[in-house]
Amino acid sequence: MNEVICHGIPDSRVLLDGDIINLDVTCYMGGVHGDTNATFPVGQIDDESRNLISVTEECIWRGIEAVVPGRPLSDIGKAIETRAKQDKLGVVRAFVGHGIGEQFHTDIQVLHYYDASNSTIMRPGMTFTIEPMISLGSWQHRMWNDDWTAVTADGKRTAQFEHTVLVTDTGVEVLTAGPGAASPNAPWKRNGSTQA
Repeated sequence: MNEVICHGIPDSRVLLDGDIINLDVTCYMGGVHGDTNATFPVGQIDDESRNLISVTEECIWRGIEAVVPGRPLSDIGKAIETRAKQDKLGVVRAFVGHGIGEQFHTDIQVLHYYDASNSTIMRPGMTFTIEPMISLGSWQHRMWNDDWTAVTADGKRTAQFEHTVLVTDTGVEVLTAGPGAASPNAPWKRNGSTQA
């Protein structure tokens, strides 16, 4: 909620008009894991928060569009960071997308900012999450005393969207974008497909 980047533990804090909240949902079906999340407004939010949510959602779709077999994972981070910087927003660096499948976390790491050393080549059959965390301020974070909840170092708001994707022979399939799950902002929603 608000300045919480990720790993927030539910507590007794009451949601107030103007807050923003991220809901992260995982599932395990047929021997494989899925992972998705989205940020939502609580009541009426200010324009800055509305733009943060909108740009963060656009960032994930830019990252998804960058999933191309034969290209390096760094293309994803480059696409996300380029879009975020257009609005002078920070891209959190400490937390990354991850390989996923029969195990919840595999060795694949998907950075949401550009780093040429993130050079693993995307191959058909790879599954991983793309989950950019974008902030109104700095990309830096700190931990709460519970040693689990990560918040922005400057206390500014942050938003996140996440999908689990599969690299196909020709591009990408968004595995967590079934009916009702993909935003109308997804570039391919105009034709009802889950393919980028």
